[in-house]
Amino acid sequence: MAATVGVVGVGLVGSAAAYAIALSGIAGRIVLVDHNAALAIAQAEDISHAVPFASSTQVEAGGYDRLSGAEVVIIAAGVNQKPGETRLDLLARNAAVFADVLAEVRRIAPDAILLIATNPVDVMTEITTRLSGLPPGRVIGSGTVLDTARFRSLLGQHLGIAPQSVHAYVLGEHGDSEVLAWSNPRAGSVAIRDFAAQIGAAITDEVRARIDDGVRRAAYRIIAGKGATNYGIGAGLMRITRAILRDEGAVLSVSGRAANVCGITDVALSIPRVVGRAGITAELMPDLDSVEAAALFRSARLLKDTQNALP
Repeated sequence: MAATVGVVGVGLVGSAAAYAIALSGIAGRIVLVDHNAALAIAQAEDISHAVPFASSTQVEAGGYDRLSGAEVVIIAAGVNQKPGETRLDLLARNAAVFADVLAEVRRIAPDAILLIATNPVDVMTEITTRLSGLPPGRVIGSGTVLDTARFRSLLGQHLGIAPQSVHAYVLGEHGDSEVLAWSNPRAGSVAIRDFAAQIGAAITDEVRARIDDGVRRAAYRIIAGKGATNYGIGAGLMRITRAILRDEGAVLSVSGRAANVCGITDVALSIPRVVGRAGITAELMPDLDSVEAAALFRSARLLKDTQNALP
């Protein structure tokens, strides 16, 4: 039976994810749900018109009842920050939105894996884990999957190789405290520094700084130019969904509640994780140098403090 994927919240991010999933053909059916029913209907119709060029996926809009049988439900719903509103106030309002959304999703599709896209995604992943009552492995945040793709892309450009041949990860928060793990990137099976030396493209401090800025500041530049980021994260959500639906056992830098990271317990953040039909089935901690380990600790501490401050 063809898989069903639900998308709750079909603004720029939710619609981009639905579009990427529809063109990939990994799902037989996509259901779009939004508090603005007219928007959901329009997005479904527009995406449906693209499908004949690439796949046979059915795209439809409807209420939560249409999510019955969904294997994956992407949640990209949320509210925007008001002038003068604190981050915690915004989080509290988004938590209230999620409480309503999750009650409906869990009622209609109790077996679905929940894939969280709403920012700040790590904290929203923890909120979802608390509110849903699901095992942590069945609540997955998009985390640093996009930051990792940016890191691999820029390394690939510097080395003149495909980003798919670069194995590197961004860890911790999807945000300013994220950690580029420079200790362990590889090109194929070769340590990145050794490969760079072999081809005469040394990774100097200047190159590292340029790539770090390219990863860390990417969202700010894109938002300054077009108002939002949506295509990259849309494709990232498709990639996570594919790993689940095809039971790939793919290693992806997704967010989820970790039992212990650098001594910080029960905190949602990104580390490499094995993702398949059961959700997150294993966690992999890369070897880090002392500077990276300290940075990951600070990132985990920041997220834990934010999570603890929530009602």
